[in-house]
Amino acid sequence: MANQSEFLYPRSRYYGKVKPENLVFNANLQEFAQRVSYICNLETAGKLSPEESYKQIHALWKDLKRTKKQLGIGESPFQEDDENPPA
Repeated sequence: MANQSEFLYPRSRYYGKVKPENLVFNANLQEFAQRVSYICNLETAGKLSPEESYKQIHALWKDLKRTKKQLGIGESPFQEDDENPPA
């Protein structure tokens, strides 16, 4: 039987281009999605107000954006990769 953490915080396998920054961002993205889902469920159940839900999701989004910037995801358009070979 899976432990409680795996049940509450499931992780999906990563199928993209394997680079350390991509793996870290994917883990952060999955955590973001999971936490947004919990916040939405709490708001739907009346446990959080819409305003508090918005504030929490906005803070999570800002953290995700900061992480993306720190990892340099999407910031090297001229870097060679397998998907866009040079002309």
